[in-house]
Amino acid sequence: MRPTHYVRPMKIAIASDHAGFALKSELIGWLRENGHEVADLGTDGTASVDYPDFGYKLAAHIAAGKAERGIALCGTGIGISIAVNRNPAMRCAVVIEPVSARLAREHNDANVLALGARVVGPELARGCIEAFLATPFGGGRHVPRVEKLSKTPQDA
Repeated sequence: MRPTHYVRPMKIAIASDHAGFALKSELIGWLRENGHEVADLGTDGTASVDYPDFGYKLAAHIAAGKAERGIALCGTGIGISIAVNRNPAMRCAVVIEPVSARLAREHNDANVLALGARVVGPELARGCIEAFLATPFGGGRHVPRVEKLSKTPQDA
């Protein structure tokens, strides 16, 4: 796994609910220190909010081409990932370790990484993000499978 300082600078959007706010704040500083342009889509504090609102906002931002990749955070990463994946242009993967983050990019062309702030700490989150940002999509046999992800089951 290459450290983020070997990754080309990217436009990254990040969003969280209240449970992910502290980790999000820490990750934003780290990403900016490593040369990335970061769009913070909220939330702006620890007051209780609804994670779907921030997942939808993140998905719309990326689908509109305003960011190359996204990072979504909530308590477990699960709820916000479901919200992000409601947008057919999104391929959001919940991960808890760097190998899954790498494979989400390589095999699934994931464009959003979901992390659970109650599950992973800052160091592990940074390792997952490094793998996510440094790994290209593998293409090849994975292309037709990934294309099916943007279709309804009836159309696939």
